Amino acid sequence: MKWTAKVRSWLAGLFQGSPDLYTCELPPRLSPLSGLALRAFFRGITLSPGQLATLDRLPPRAIPIYVTKNKSRFERLFYFIRYLDLKRPAPLLALDYRTIWWQPVGRLVRMAAGHFHYWRRHFALPDPYRSDTIRRRLLEGQAAMVSLVEPRGFHLRFVKAHTDPLHYLIELQAGIDRPIYLIPHLMLFSRNPSKSIPPLRDLLLGPESRPGRLRRLVTLLKKPGRIFVELSEPVDLRAFLDLPEVRAKERRVQALLLRRNLLRQMNRHRQSILGPVLKSRLEIKEGVLTSPRLQAFMQAHAASENTPLTRVHDKAESYFDEVAATYSPPMIEIYRMLLNWIINTIFDGFIVDQDGLDRLKASSQRGPLILLPCHKSHIDYLMLSYVMYHNNMPCPHIAAGKNLSFWPLGPLFRRGGAFFMRRTFRGQPLYAQVFSSYVYKLLQEGFNIEVFIEGGRSRTGKLLSPKTGLLSILLEAYEQGACPDLLLAPIFIGYDKVPEEKAYLHELEGGHKEPESFAQVLKARSVLKKRFGKIYIQFHAPMSLKELLAQGGLDLASMDREQRGALCRNLGHRTITAINRVSVVTPHALLAAAVLNQPKAHFTQEELRAAVDVYLGHLHFHEVKLADTLVMDPGHAMHQVFEAYLERKFLEPLAPDSGAPEATQAYRAVTSKRPSLEYYKNNCVAHFIPAAFTAMAIFERDAFQFSSRDLHASYLFQRDLFKYEFSYDIERPPEYFVRRTIKAFIEDAVLMPHQSLPDTYNVTSAGFRKLKLYANFLRTYLESYWIVLGYLLRHPGPADGDPKDLLKKIETHGERMVKRGEIEHGEALSRINFRNALTYFQGRGPADGPAEAAGEGLAKALQTYLGFLH
Repeated sequence: MKWTAKVRSWLAGLFQGSPDLYTCELPPRLSPLSGLALRAFFRGITLSPGQLATLDRLPPRAIPIYVTKNKSRFERLFYFIRYLDLKRPAPLLALDYRTIWWQPVGRLVRMAAGHFHYWRRHFALPDPYRSDTIRRRLLEGQAAMVSLVEPRGFHLRFVKAHTDPLHYLIELQAGIDRPIYLIPHLMLFSRNPSKSIPPLRDLLLGPESRPGRLRRLVTLLKKPGRIFVELSEPVDLRAFLDLPEVRAKERRVQALLLRRNLLRQMNRHRQSILGPVLKSRLEIKEGVLTSPRLQAFMQAHAASENTPLTRVHDKAESYFDEVAATYSPPMIEIYRMLLNWIINTIFDGFIVDQDGLDRLKASSQRGPLILLPCHKSHIDYLMLSYVMYHNNMPCPHIAAGKNLSFWPLGPLFRRGGAFFMRRTFRGQPLYAQVFSSYVYKLLQEGFNIEVFIEGGRSRTGKLLSPKTGLLSILLEAYEQGACPDLLLAPIFIGYDKVPEEKAYLHELEGGHKEPESFAQVLKARSVLKKRFGKIYIQFHAPMSLKELLAQGGLDLASMDREQRGALCRNLGHRTITAINRVSVVTPHALLAAAVLNQPKAHFTQEELRAAVDVYLGHLHFHEVKLADTLVMDPGHAMHQVFEAYLERKFLEPLAPDSGAPEATQAYRAVTSKRPSLEYYKNNCVAHFIPAAFTAMAIFERDAFQFSSRDLHASYLFQRDLFKYEFSYDIERPPEYFVRRTIKAFIEDAVLMPHQSLPDTYNVTSAGFRKLKLYANFLRTYLESYWIVLGYLLRHPGPADGDPKDLLKKIETHGERMVKRGEIEHGEALSRINFRNALTYFQGRGPADGPAEAAGEGLAKALQTYLGFLH
């Protein structure tokens, strides 16, 4: 019968076997029961789409080799079944692995028969390397997996002369034109860092970094969501072999270098996820207080102060206790749950620049990250740690002011990674040295550090001038060899609305800042009843300190104190500029700008929409990042904010004219709420300052035709006048911004190039109105500076007493000017603006204020600028 013949033929083929089948290879299809079991077993392990993007970026003809650190059948089976399901190249081959139990029975029989027949002829078992099977499989498009470390691996390669998989791949790459890519894979069973003294359960069940079978099984069954996979940067084997330090070596040495390079990369990637080994507070204390530099300083300090060394040691220990964090992974988990609740309660979610965060994570493998966010709210440091935790990065140590160390929250903050510093180190040399030694130790251990470059929270809505004290301590630690590089990472954190808005306005208007305390925390419970919109987090590309110094030909060791100070200021302004570049413009900021920059006190919704359109066109030209609501439907977004401002009494309608159409309904900003609108306007002001300076320079020409060169002097003067208000891009000259702004104005039909004269422009009929919309960004600052200069000119001579008393007198003077109508806008009564104006004017002349002639010239300039805006 036909069927018996078929069975006989099948059995003959089955027992004849095939020598090309090996236990290191799995078939592309498992039995339904086996596949179902593996999928159920591994279903909780996370492999995110962002990680898969690493595979998608490989060249089309690349041969992918998945690399793991330790030999693990658990990982081998996971990658095989998961990549099959995800329609990615699955590692059917696993070099130097033997997988028997998951092979189909028929395949095992053919494999055994084939190997038996081969042994009968050659008295040896077939070898997948020598038989060329692996080569053929890889060239056919199969992916493979290889592990770098196994208990007997070195012995087999070194003593038994077994084939080294990496050596084989190097030989293969040398003989083919297709590139081989090695993609390191890391499987982690916890986000917690390893401890320097492992607990008993780690000794019994294996550490979380490499758990034993029982711990791995319990974690997979009880908390599968804790297990996740990350892919490291692929290594192009051909490019690696072409490196000058590798090219001339023999193959065996090349394989050794490749293994070391991959292990180093994977270990750095693992540390970028978990952080360094977590030592106890006592270990850190001993490392800091017994460091040679601090020991030498304490001996010299004891001698200079004629104080017993034991007393100096006691004082140094108390300073360490005042400063140091007590990093605790369980507390980080509590913070995660708390912040998750806060975000869901008072915010409408958050938007993270995922590409920027991925760049940040990749950079962290080169050295400690110095995270440099702007500071608008107390939520900032919680939010950044939260985002890093949820993206498999260690939470940073956070430099916080000593005012936040109050009981009972101070100890909790310490456990979340906060370490505390005094506002000034002046007259406290021992404290300064202990603090510097602690920062050195953090960098030496490999911890990331979060530093608020502005020093404190911005009460004005715009970025403050950089504070470089801690930056100089970090530079000193780097120069002393604490770490191979420092990666400076500017970060923008913004809000639709800030929870502290009311407190900020109170301080701006001269009110006393309440010190942080537990009672203040209890009072803040009312915040939980409100909604504050979305949070926006953007990451600028990290700046390598090592590369910046090399580009400038700078050597820290040869710099004197003044040169180091200049370098710190340079880095500070670079950071502020970088944050401004990636800042997000929200509809709240844009509408506040449109309201306050209106040429008239009353306005319609149509006039606001026209102003918003002008600003949006400018932002699009400069490719500024916009809030997602502005991108999707700007009209709807602005209408929602307009309604919110009406509801919050920021705006109020005027009495409607009976019979007038609704479109002509007029509104005005509520006087008492203008400072709030000013705060939100300042959230986006940095993107419009070059346009505002250029517009004002055009007005100053007092002609409808001009060249770009005509504007340079005025632009430079304004930039100098407001140098304590706005941070400028130190890498580009003012002429660059004038030219770029003119291009934007031409794009928006504000200006028209002259038909025959080069570099000559005319203001269009509609352009004059638009120029005012830009120039009005400066109006509040001009009025603030006019108040200060007016006071200094009326009260010449040295200012006696406390500088705070001088500020109070200026505030009183400003209030009188507002009442007399000399100053139109109450938001100009800003203590921070007054302080910056004082700093500028006192730097222009004698210590007590501007010289009379210089003061009169400045007064004329300010009056001229204000006249343009009326």
